[in-house]
Amino acid sequence: MNSSENTLKICTSMGVKKVHKTLLSKLILGFIGGAMISLGYLAYLRIAAVFSGAWEGIGHLIGSAIFPIGLIIILLAGGELVTGNMMVVSSSLFERKITLKDWILNLTTITLANALGALFVALFFGHLLGLTSQGIYLEKLLSLCHHKLDATFLQCFLSGIGCNWFVGLSLWLSYGAKSGGAKILAIWFPVMSFVVIGFQHCVANIFLVSAAIMEGHYSWLAFIQNFLPVFLGNIVGGSVFVAAFYYLSYSPKE
Repeated sequence: MNSSENTLKICTSMGVKKVHKTLLSKLILGFIGGAMISLGYLAYLRIAAVFSGAWEGIGHLIGSAIFPIGLIIILLAGGELVTGNMMVVSSSLFERKITLKDWILNLTTITLANALGALFVALFFGHLLGLTSQGIYLEKLLSLCHHKLDATFLQCFLSGIGCNWFVGLSLWLSYGAKSGGAKILAIWFPVMSFVVIGFQHCVANIFLVSAAIMEGHYSWLAFIQNFLPVFLGNIVGGSVFVAAFYYLSYSPKE
């Protein structure tokens, strides 16, 4: 493992690289990022749906262990995910390597690209292929949506903080790890933990709620009312609880 000081330098450097990628690269990699997170959630749903009653917790645990495959692919094969950028690009901002305008533009661009990837999976694999529209899978989809959409603004916001605290830590640990196997483990357990707890991830929710809407349930207004507080909470979790805390702890500047 790299030292924490070196990990901070890596995060800062990665944030600068992310900001200066071409628009085409951001859109393609952002689409991949949104799709991979959504496919990870689709895998979770397909596993968790077959367990019920006293076994429901086991299904949730197994599904949570499968979900991190999305972020593993993004970080090892290539992809852009706004929740990860909330930590990494914020590190560059705190080190004054980029401007606030760069930060806002990057998060906005990657969010839109992630949304396209999530909507693609919801429409083509969930709705048209039927992986979220039939039987127990639809029931599980609606149950998950109800739980998320029934939460208050404050609950969604706090849940978003918890989620991206874990996601930010997974990136921090991954950048600090030196081998491929260590990077996978560094990503796996923090991400699995936030899913087990039930924290909310804005990109995963784009897939989940839009899939339910495509099946004739809920509304786009309900989607927005959930997305905004979760998105804001994700920003705080990644940029403050990881990037800012470690910047203040490990940056050599006074």
